[in-house]
Amino acid sequence: MRVVVIILAVVAIILLLGWLGLRVRPRPFPPYAERTPELETVPVPGGLPAPVDRFYRTVYGDRVPVIDTVVLTGRATIAPVMGIPLPARFVFVHNTGREYRHYFEATWFGLPVLKVDEGYVDGASYFEAPVGTYYDDPNSNQGANLALWAEGVLFPAILLTDARARWEPVDENTALLYVPFEDEEENFVVRFDPETGLVTTMEAMRFRNPGDRSKILWITRNEEGPTMPGSTTLNAVGSATWLDQGRPWATFTVEDAVYNVDVGEYIRQRGQ
Repeated sequence: MRVVVIILAVVAIILLLGWLGLRVRPRPFPPYAERTPELETVPVPGGLPAPVDRFYRTVYGDRVPVIDTVVLTGRATIAPVMGIPLPARFVFVHNTGREYRHYFEATWFGLPVLKVDEGYVDGASYFEAPVGTYYDDPNSNQGANLALWAEGVLFPAILLTDARARWEPVDENTALLYVPFEDEEENFVVRFDPETGLVTTMEAMRFRNPGDRSKILWITRNEEGPTMPGSTTLNAVGSATWLDQGRPWATFTVEDAVYNVDVGEYIRQRGQ
């Protein structure tokens, strides 16, 4: 009996340490060295679906910035393995509408325990992590392209100024967003809050894993919380959910944002 008690006590201590370690938030990555220059702006065009026009005028007024590159840093909660939520910090780098890189560090007691590099560069996706590695997988390319455009809701001018993206009306609080993918188009159902006019969710059919034969509804949601740096309206907190899982597998909070800086080498870098 004494041995059993000791074993149970050790297990309890391990579980307590594990729980405590997951309660410690990591320190954010340092802000990108370059800072945002003065941004060119263009008028909000006419002929947009009503909720889209309202959204852009709520966020930007009558003119929207022209954004070519973005570097976002912040902290997150991710559940890459067995649904266990892990605190993390991240960097997102975009050549807007073309390519991106994500770098995550999941942490325990603030120390990195899982590092993930993923991205979509030169039309090919990649994923590099201890749990698996793959390159230029067709399913992953499709999903990465959707992620490229879905993250545009954090800097939504790109969804208006890129001529390859186009909007179509659905109803007073919903619109379709069409984006390019290889030689075709894919689309999101974009829903807007009837009171604030801001985007609430973006939904698209996406492959989850290499080798999957069918797509699953993928939902990104703007969550309550702080606003984007330099904005009084745009949400800085977003989540991503697979419909069949029913709850977010990741929730991100952007804490620093830099636009129109040189990311030519940074977007191809591995690690931080």
